[in-house]
Amino acid sequence: MSETITGAMTALITPFKNGKVDHEQFAKLIERQIRHGIDAVVPVGTTGESATLSHDEHKECIETAVAVCKGTKVKVVAGAGSNSTLEAIDLAKFAEKAGADAILSVCPYYNKPTQEGIYRHYRAIAESIDIPVMLYNVPGRTALDIAPDTVFRLFDEVANVYAIKEATGSMERTLHLKAKRPALAVISGDDAINYPIMATGGNGCISVTSNLLPDMIADLIHAAERADFSASKAISDRLYDINKALFIESNPIPIKAAMYIAGLIETLEYRLPLTPPTAEHMRQIETVIKQYEIPGV
Repeated sequence: MSETITGAMTALITPFKNGKVDHEQFAKLIERQIRHGIDAVVPVGTTGESATLSHDEHKECIETAVAVCKGTKVKVVAGAGSNSTLEAIDLAKFAEKAGADAILSVCPYYNKPTQEGIYRHYRAIAESIDIPVMLYNVPGRTALDIAPDTVFRLFDEVANVYAIKEATGSMERTLHLKAKRPALAVISGDDAINYPIMATGGNGCISVTSNLLPDMIADLIHAAERADFSASKAISDRLYDINKALFIESNPIPIKAAMYIAGLIETLEYRLPLTPPTAEHMRQIETVIKQYEIPGV
């Protein structure tokens, strides 16, 4: 298995223009992430509206991310999950061939498999590729929790399963995972608790907020990595209002609106069934953004 990826990572939005993926804008967004200290970018995850992209669009976004990051220190952790194991394997193989450094694979949604089914799903994906695999546990979206014992089994038995993106919102879960498997990389999937996860042994974050404020998220994570927890907490406290505002509606509705208000994307487009935020929420987002200095605008 190649070098594992941790640290400050961004769950990239996918910009659209006239209903199609705007790859020129997407490349510019990634270049901005590189300039402002992010360690890795994560294309076509939840924030990237992967659920409504075609497979061709999904693969093209991975290719764009790999091309932009080539020759830099910034890694690509490609979204490559599905509730169909065969589809997930196809995406994982494509990501590896395209040059991604690792994949992020969401817990299979809708089917509601048993824990044995989850184990076999991930094992099949991981054994189809050689690059590192990060599990993605987000019960609020999948209606299914990857139980700690299943995580431990995968980590112990499958060589390239190295990490889990934890988006349960539970600090106790992070404590459990790190207590029993200290070498497992636990990645925060909830911006509100990036700091406490890092302070209890976490290994980074995959952030929504860093689409807008990559410098602050990078500084928060990097301060914690060097055990400067007072500096990390100060940044976390500073980010409280924006973290809250970016989840007043389902992600990625607010972050795309924030990027549009800040002038970082030219058009505010979503794929149905996602729709723009309400006028009231748009005003709230605009008000909160004024508290921050947005880099690279």
